[in-house]
Amino acid sequence: MAYPSTVKIVEVGARDGLQNEASVSTEDKIALINGLCEAGLKHIEAGAFVSPKWVPQMADSLAVINGVSVAQDVSLSALTPNLKGAEAALTANIKEFAIFTAASETFTQKNINCSIEQSIDRFKNVMELAQQHDVKVRGYVSCVLGCPYEGDIEPEAVLRVCKQLLALGCYEISLGDTVGVGTPNKVKSLISLLLQHIPADKLAVHFHDTYGQALANIHSALELGIATIDSAVAGLGGCPYAQGASGNVATEDVIYLLQGLGIDPQIDLERLAKAGWTICRALNKPPVSKVSLALQAKCSS
Repeated sequence: MAYPSTVKIVEVGARDGLQNEASVSTEDKIALINGLCEAGLKHIEAGAFVSPKWVPQMADSLAVINGVSVAQDVSLSALTPNLKGAEAALTANIKEFAIFTAASETFTQKNINCSIEQSIDRFKNVMELAQQHDVKVRGYVSCVLGCPYEGDIEPEAVLRVCKQLLALGCYEISLGDTVGVGTPNKVKSLISLLLQHIPADKLAVHFHDTYGQALANIHSALELGIATIDSAVAGLGGCPYAQGASGNVATEDVIYLLQGLGIDPQIDLERLAKAGWTICRALNKPPVSKVSLALQAKCSS
């Protein structure tokens, strides 16, 4: 089997992970991002410029981003769902914006109170600002393999949204299995269709591990040539639509999988695990990552 020779990891724990956890201090977030950089991660979602009324965990994103010490080759991104958020992100010298919509009309209405078409239209001024300041924009599509309200989502619906975001100017589309219901065969069906219309290097996968299928789904995506994977250190985050379920696939588990396939993501697994242990102590919870727990047991034995 020919896997990608290199794989890009987009670390989402500091944003997508922590926004679904109990609040931690600004200093804890800064320490997490610094620790991730020391482990070798080069692409890190560092915060979200959204209303603190709706996402209080991200209210200090500007202070976090201004407080981190990262090397020049590390790319920090931030969620910027509207022009106000994008303008705030620019003050932190962010060079990559993230915008999001969904492949489900019902989810989009309930999540951001508009239709899919309206959500994409709202991003036009964000894209204009990004182009003026030489900022890249990444698009996220939620519910690509299932929706908590509509159930199964047709791959053609995902393709339509991906095409719209690419036409808008996004350089990459992250395919989100928001409720973690995807299975390898569904992943193959979806990505096979998308690859008939979209180059593999413009697609990323963002799997949640709600039903324990995330690593199997990632393996299926790798077999099809997808070489960008979103993940969260220690498996940070949860699934708001499945009480008590795990959320993002753990970066440690993804790295271990890649190493086992002969793919070197150039990330120090032990340092990565330690960054996860530190933030988990701040959250007063154990890591969700199986690899992290195994390393923790090994270190304490």
